[in-house]
Amino acid sequence: MTSPTEESPNGTDAPLVADPSFRVSWPVRLFGTGLFTGFSPIASGTLGSLLGLAIYLIPGFEHPYVIMPSCALALVLGAKAAGSLERRYGHDPAEVTIDEILGMWVSLFLVPKSISAAVAAFIVFRVLDIVKPWPARKFDSLRGGMGIMMDDVVAGIYTNLLVHLLVRLEFHTILPF
Repeated sequence: MTSPTEESPNGTDAPLVADPSFRVSWPVRLFGTGLFTGFSPIASGTLGSLLGLAIYLIPGFEHPYVIMPSCALALVLGAKAAGSLERRYGHDPAEVTIDEILGMWVSLFLVPKSISAAVAAFIVFRVLDIVKPWPARKFDSLRGGMGIMMDDVVAGIYTNLLVHLLVRLEFHTILPF
């Protein structure tokens, strides 16, 4: 028996309930769950964000020629992986953390690489990812992989703008790190 589906607003056939019998390949699971950070019993989104930050801190990753195609690949492949994982685990499952990884990368795009900027981006992104300001909340309500990814992209864009403002105001001179 298959799980009930209905046409979702974004035009995909997404499940209304989880289908534990749906098989997700190991590579899709590895990628979509952010190296399995999504299987953490607590704070999987925070762990996914930390993984995104750790990857960003790799020397050279911040270069636009590296981070831009990485973001594009994460968005396209992440939407496919998130869609598969959503079919198995239900709407916007905690197991999907590739969206948080992408959100962190968007948060730090073209931000001067420093510990203070990275910490600020991490904190602001986590808050905005939880609060989901418009239109992130709208994307979060959509079923399907692109909806899962886009609410974090929106939170990342807002974070990026705020961190750029903070850097411009030279907030790092008042922080102890």
